[in-house]
Amino acid sequence: MRFGTITLLANLAVLAVLSGCGHTPAEESIPPLASRAADQALAMVGKPYRYGGNTPKGFDCSGLVQYSYARVGVRLPQGTRNLLQISQPISRHKLRRGDLVFFTQEGRRSSHVALYLGDDRFVHSPSSGKKVHVAGFDDAYWQRHFTEARRLEID
Repeated sequence: MRFGTITLLANLAVLAVLSGCGHTPAEESIPPLASRAADQALAMVGKPYRYGGNTPKGFDCSGLVQYSYARVGVRLPQGTRNLLQISQPISRHKLRRGDLVFFTQEGRRSSHVALYLGDDRFVHSPSSGKKVHVAGFDDAYWQRHFTEARRLEID
């Protein structure tokens, strides 16, 4: 009888350990909203630039951000100034997929915004006559014009 009790306790201990290892909450398998918004922006690569645009017919920089987040259920205002107001500053080395990166353009600080993809790359709608595309911090132009990294508190 003693052997049976020890075997039973050992089996229960093994089951307890195995059940702990197999625990995978459903929410862990779903990427954060910011990452999913970056995926939406990436899907718009090749779409034309259009001042004030926030649809696949044409995007300006903040319109691409607004559209991408709307596709995952997050309403954001349009305009870089408004995006600055609703986001929190972070250091560049803490950037995560879906964070916002701002650049100075035409002498106006933080007047251009893009969605960070990871690996020092971002997706954005650059300017008139161009299309949504992926760029990176390896480009000297973007290094020189980078002004700040920011995060939306949504996840």
